Amino acid sequence: MPLNPNLNSLAYFEAVARTGRVTDAAAELGVSTAAVSQQLKQLEEQWGVKLFRRQDRRLSLTLDGEMLFQTTTAAFRMIRGARSAVLRQNDNQQLSMRCSPSFAVRWLTPRLKDFLDLNPDWGVRIDASPDFSDFETETTDLDLRYGSGHWPGLHAECIISDYVVPLCSPDYRDRLRSLSDDPARQLAGARLIHSVKARYQWDLWLAVHGVDFPVKQAPLRFDRSSMAIQLARDGAGVVLDSVTLAFDEMERGTLVPLSTGFPAVEFPAYWIVCPARHMNRRIVRLFITWVQANGARFQMASRQLLERTGCSIRMAEAGEPGLL
Repeated sequence: MPLNPNLNSLAYFEAVARTGRVTDAAAELGVSTAAVSQQLKQLEEQWGVKLFRRQDRRLSLTLDGEMLFQTTTAAFRMIRGARSAVLRQNDNQQLSMRCSPSFAVRWLTPRLKDFLDLNPDWGVRIDASPDFSDFETETTDLDLRYGSGHWPGLHAECIISDYVVPLCSPDYRDRLRSLSDDPARQLAGARLIHSVKARYQWDLWLAVHGVDFPVKQAPLRFDRSSMAIQLARDGAGVVLDSVTLAFDEMERGTLVPLSTGFPAVEFPAYWIVCPARHMNRRIVRLFITWVQANGARFQMASRQLLERTGCSIRMAEAGEPGLL
């Protein structure tokens, strides 16, 4: 048997086995029935087995033929699928990315039209998912990811540094102020809302500021910052979360810092992540340039917003407790 089987013969065999007729396979392949018959004969001679038997003017597979068909039909299906994907990509240039869910909804999507207007020939696919991309097995250009920036073996570039400060509705703040003028005592009587995937968590933040953890409190825990921020805006408690994600509520005044006595903590938070080789792709470079510019403008706007509310800003220290 030849070491490398004739792929043309296998393609002819797969078509005949799938359609059950030489004439139907020939029509599908755009060749003569004689050409198909010749390829089948050569394949049987090369393999030294009978692949078909004739029954009622149709061809049926032998046991050996069935075994070969199961393999070849799966292989050619994958090849046809890959060809279709390549053709679609050539016809429709597309940027494919994965993004942290709350960041995708609250920051990226409201700005995305600007990128599309600048690059009208490109399509965009975004999976808003907490799961990180497996760049070796998935067709993904890049990730927009919230985290520490530590992704070994990948290119990681910070696009936005975040600010974290206790936030609540104006009514809830006023209610706490009626209990005490001391922000620490206000927090002791507050209901805390937890964003469980945020890098800065309440228990360590309270410890850093010397504030006792509220006792006898039914916990409010959410794995999406957007949910925690919404609940704080509705007056259910105080959330320790991202100014980046709560920017619109803060600008409208529906969320306010609990106290200007607590500085906002700044740390690198939102990153472009991808294999270094993806940086050679034109659409990746175009998107990174765009998102860097937008991120820089937004970070400046966030600082100005905090300054208007009277909050100071301090940089997180390396290894600071609370910065997970």
